[in-house]
Amino acid sequence: MTETTRARRSDAERTVRTILEAAERVLSRNPAASMEQIAEAAGVARTTVHRRFASREALVDAMAAWANQRFAEAIDAAHPESAPPLVALYQATANVLRVKIDWGFAMSRMLSDDPEVVRVHAEVDARCERLFRRAQEAGVLRADVDPLWARRVYYALCHEAAQTRDGEPDALAARLVDTLLRGVGTGQGLA
Repeated sequence: MTETTRARRSDAERTVRTILEAAERVLSRNPAASMEQIAEAAGVARTTVHRRFASREALVDAMAAWANQRFAEAIDAAHPESAPPLVALYQATANVLRVKIDWGFAMSRMLSDDPEVVRVHAEVDARCERLFRRAQEAGVLRADVDPLWARRVYYALCHEAAQTRDGEPDALAARLVDTLLRGVGTGQGLA
């Protein structure tokens, strides 16, 4: 590959990313926004958007694929198999919240029957299952806690934290992990 070809490819990739990021911002505020409004927000001509994406649906599909890839990368960056469990749990949480907050519109458009989305989410769930098992073995989670229930609670907390957008992802992650590990009660049970 020549230097010129690499430069063109790099420029094209930057343009696509700029369009995707602008589309996320615009469509998050106005889901009915036009391709022209997205092009304006991206600082490119409408024809550039149409050249890259044949239709609005194709653009939204590309946004969902981009967000799905960022979601997988967020988990990878936390090193859930090798970092200490508490560190990995916090880092994965902060990373995932960044993606869910920054790509909320696109994440909400991911089709649950899309094979790539299904594959990525199954891999993430398996990695999370292993991380929660490691956390339990390390004493981060109590021995009597059902790891499946803990993961379900964790996923619900992640979803709610991303929806409320109440703070920066790092602060939200700290609050979320603290809530998961300490609970919200005084420690007294029903009996």
